[in-house]
Amino acid sequence: MRLRSDIWVSAYLRRCAVEGAAAYLRRRGAEQAGAIFIKIDRLDGACALYGPAPQSEAREGYDRLFARAHKADWIESPDAEARLEREQKFDSDLWIVEVEDRQGRHFLDLA
Repeated sequence: MRLRSDIWVSAYLRRCAVEGAAAYLRRRGAEQAGAIFIKIDRLDGACALYGPAPQSEAREGYDRLFARAHKADWIESPDAEARLEREQKFDSDLWIVEVEDRQGRHFLDLA
């Protein structure tokens, strides 16, 4: 059984706060099963965008896995925003969380 998106996002926001990173919910999606995208902003113009990992990457014991949504390690914020805009047009139920952390920490389980 998969953890509901709203519960996962709430726990993730708390985790970021505990680690000293500012995180906030930019867009609320479907409570039960909306896809979650995480934007990590290093506050120097560079950011990273993570989205749901492909189902082929699923591993036992992991409720949600994430994958970088671009090839480069870091991209510029307008590029990430353009990708998020395209994703919203495709899926109106998605969630967007933004994390501001100068160290670029994401606190995610990656595929």
